[in-house]
Amino acid sequence: MSLKIEKTENNNELKLEFTIEAKKFEEGIAKVFKKNAKYFSVPGFRKGKVPMNIAEKYYGVEIFYEDAFNEIVPEIYDEELKENKIEAVSKPEIDIVQMEKGKDLIFTAVVQTKPEVKPGKYKGIELEKIEYKVTDEDIEKELKQMADKNSRMVNVEDRAVKNGDFTVIDFEGFVDGKAFEGGKAENHELEIGSKSFIDGFEDQIIGMKIEEEKEIKVKFPDEYFSKDLAGKDATFKVKLHEIKVKELPEMDDEFAKDVSEFETIKELKADIKKKLEEQNENRAKYELEDKAVEAVCNATEIDIPSGMFESEIDAMEEDLSRRLSYQGMKLDQYLKLINKTKADFREEMRPQAEKSVKTRLILEAVCEDAKIEATDEEMNEKIKEMAESYGRKEEELKDNEEFKKYIESSIKSEKTVKYIVDNAKIK
Repeated sequence: MSLKIEKTENNNELKLEFTIEAKKFEEGIAKVFKKNAKYFSVPGFRKGKVPMNIAEKYYGVEIFYEDAFNEIVPEIYDEELKENKIEAVSKPEIDIVQMEKGKDLIFTAVVQTKPEVKPGKYKGIELEKIEYKVTDEDIEKELKQMADKNSRMVNVEDRAVKNGDFTVIDFEGFVDGKAFEGGKAENHELEIGSKSFIDGFEDQIIGMKIEEEKEIKVKFPDEYFSKDLAGKDATFKVKLHEIKVKELPEMDDEFAKDVSEFETIKELKADIKKKLEEQNENRAKYELEDKAVEAVCNATEIDIPSGMFESEIDAMEEDLSRRLSYQGMKLDQYLKLINKTKADFREEMRPQAEKSVKTRLILEAVCEDAKIEATDEEMNEKIKEMAESYGRKEEELKDNEEFKKYIESSIKSEKTVKYIVDNAKIK
């Protein structure tokens, strides 16, 4: 086995020429034949019992070449990249130079490589201080949300529907005089003003009285998800059964006792303020970190191979597919639902992918330049935390080299961002 390495005219790109001994290639052919022997059928021989030399004459030896290539090349390719410390960041563009039984297998692979990054200024960068104050309005908003969760519904019978009421209705929809699928329901709960129905529907419920029936005319939006209904006029026959209002509790000491461990509303407000201050501190911290990383990225010139972006988009696509699968949906179904093609999706993801890749490369460069390391203590602590979160054994995670690399990278990244912020000039 021999390997020739040469740079191409493009930055961060190499052309690799592999020469694999004829014997190794023939071993690959033999393996492929053995795996597929049961499928070969030649007159005069039982299926699966055809000798290799007969199969070669009958089908042509070339039938094994592609599979033999795939059998032996991936492992050799990975080993050679590792041995020559080549960090490939794209799928190889393969070109076969020579592939023939009895001769060395020769092919070239053009790959993009991880770029060398010289970080720009990352010490002493100037940042504006970020601070968020907790206002009385913020505290009242939290109290109202707590009151809303502890509210109760009360029936109203002596008046017509008002905006903000909760109603119980029957309805059936018609287009061109015909009922349409999915347009009928009984005892449906509808909050007036929630805009959960077609525009104009809820407004026409206002003024109705209990057990009143009414025809409501609306128009489906042009961009409505159902093409059969999009842009069409519709009539809904509606009957009102109930009117309800939400009754909120008084926000006094009794309320505080009911919804918390505190005895007074004053103590509850103080606790809310404390928690909001902690949230604001975390929010300010993360925003300052984002600004710090952005400043370093803006100060760093870097030529990133397109393959890194494609790989990042691939990862984003796989992540979305995995999350959709939890909901019983496939990516193709989701894209059809939002009326987008795979190409549209990938193009929309590109800016985020480019930012993510650039940020990661620059933080790695700063980390190396500043000699930031993940200590054994930090590694063990993080692994323990992850084991508890996912219900796994620490020893199991410690034996997983890929997981340990991920943890190490995560710790280094966090420490690098902190290092940049700690060494910044905050005004």
